[in-house]
Amino acid sequence: MFKTITRLSNILGGDPEFVLAGGGNTSCKDEKYLYVKPSGVSLAKITEKDFVKMDRAILRECFAWGEFADASEREARIKSLMAYAVAPGSSGRPSVEAPLHEIMDFKYVVHLHPALVNGMTCGKNGAAKCAELFPEALWVEYVDPGFTLAKVVYDRVQAYKKANNKAPEVIFLQNHGVFVGGSEEMDVVKTYGDIMGKLQEYYVQNNVNHAALTAGEPDMEAVMNTAPQLRGLLAAAGSVVTVKSAAAFAPAAGPLTPDHIVYAKSFALTCDEVSADAIKAFEDCKGYKPKVVCIPGKATFAAGSNAVGAATTLTLAMDAARVERLTAAFGGVNYITDEHREFIENWEVESYRSKVAAGSAKALTGKVAIVTGGAQGFGYGIAEVLAAAGADVVIADMNVDGANAAAAKLGDGASGAAVNIADEESVAAMVQNVVKNYGGADLFVANAGVLRAGSVKTLSKKDWDFVTNINYSGYFLCVKHISPVMALQNSATGNWCDIVQVNSKSGLVGSNRNGAYAGSKFGTIGLTQSFALELVADRIKVNSVCPGNFFDGPLWSDPEKGLFVQYLNAGKVPGAKTVADVKEFYEKQIPMHRGCLPVDVAKAIIYAVEQLYETGQAIPVSGGQVMLN
Repeated sequence: MFKTITRLSNILGGDPEFVLAGGGNTSCKDEKYLYVKPSGVSLAKITEKDFVKMDRAILRECFAWGEFADASEREARIKSLMAYAVAPGSSGRPSVEAPLHEIMDFKYVVHLHPALVNGMTCGKNGAAKCAELFPEALWVEYVDPGFTLAKVVYDRVQAYKKANNKAPEVIFLQNHGVFVGGSEEMDVVKTYGDIMGKLQEYYVQNNVNHAALTAGEPDMEAVMNTAPQLRGLLAAAGSVVTVKSAAAFAPAAGPLTPDHIVYAKSFALTCDEVSADAIKAFEDCKGYKPKVVCIPGKATFAAGSNAVGAATTLTLAMDAARVERLTAAFGGVNYITDEHREFIENWEVESYRSKVAAGSAKALTGKVAIVTGGAQGFGYGIAEVLAAAGADVVIADMNVDGANAAAAKLGDGASGAAVNIADEESVAAMVQNVVKNYGGADLFVANAGVLRAGSVKTLSKKDWDFVTNINYSGYFLCVKHISPVMALQNSATGNWCDIVQVNSKSGLVGSNRNGAYAGSKFGTIGLTQSFALELVADRIKVNSVCPGNFFDGPLWSDPEKGLFVQYLNAGKVPGAKTVADVKEFYEKQIPMHRGCLPVDVAKAIIYAVEQLYETGQAIPVSGGQVMLN
């Protein structure tokens, strides 16, 4: 039974034609217990152990309840009953629609919100057409979710049973979605297939385009000028949101379903020019800031508490636009009334669901961090710690496949981006890509660097230029292109942003037979100090962290190109005959007798971000090997 409902949940939950943003819920039941998807867990990723075990007898008590003094008393009581019905040893908060699953007399129940279905449930003639297309189904007019909906559906199901001598297998909820029950897995699969197939055919017959919207490419000039500002304008004071951009499309003109309201709000802002005044006017009128902003013909912007949240907002906004288009086949759109939408907007249950989806707050929660050279080694180690601290990390690297693979390991909010920091066009394109997908950046970690060891007497000009172009000029190019984005963002947020360069202890003290590298690192500390003096007016802090030697990474340990091999061949360590001799020599130079680790540097970077009264500094992270005077 559990394998079946889990498989069914995962298959349908992973198909965007059936489920968006983890919405919908599923259940199975035996004689005594209902096992239902908990709130905040996506169908695509649910496991057998995730389902909440609930006592069916206790759950059914609510169907005998009468009237309540007000909505708050009603919702408090159903919330208490739901918690009491959870069997000892089970965990998780049960879906608020658990009573609806109990109502249906089937072993398996699946409740989803497909756009093709909601084109009908949100249509003015939806009820009448539903009776023609699905004469065996039960249609329930819109009522507030929670106990009210459960009680209405219970009464309607009892009437259906009395009239038809059987339980309904399909229940369409106006402006909400559809419930399907079945005694076997294939019963549910076949019923959903029949519903979707019949609706597709109906849309084609009525010349209504039923295809999903695609994000498309926005006008990048509009994105660069608007998205960074929106990170502040759409957020609470002193914070930021993530903003994802797409090609312009016409957002739905009103609220269609509870999911659309929860994730994308009831109304979007459409204007020719985004400004603080336009956002304030919208907020004064609607009572909240928009989560979706459209500049016709140029771009649509979707906001969320992080990258996943912004992507979810965009997905639901596009789905709402699609549903509104589909309602043309059912007499036009029927929006949820103000009274009903306000209930959703203020409903504690939906607030809980969105909070669970957003995740718990950490040191860098909501921050966007770019790490150059982060596909492997030291850079990836830094990215790991920043992601664990709550940041959405963009791994920018010449090895874009490696960057994408590394980002996939960091979580849904991370992404990879191609960049050659020595090439200005490449840097500019990388920054544009970040602004399009995140709205801007709060932290730029200039980590990418190279090293070519050798004597000043023999080092080639080619190797000298290679080190200088990447370590010195590359740092300049990154700051040149990210700082205007940060400045524009900060003008709207009032916050500070950070640029942190990963330097080296070789930027604090000279390095024998390593002049190209040490010179580039000394020079970039000069850049850090100069950038800090200039960019402080834009509320951008600029610091360097100066790690000691990361012996375990490929820079040192690569058997062919690593520094141990290079230093051995260059004769940098007198008397050394093997790589092990070179490593032992360098470990003895460190008072703490170990090499530097990525986590050591990442903690220094986080310190630089959290310390609001520090800029233009070169912070040693060398285990005591280098101490500042």
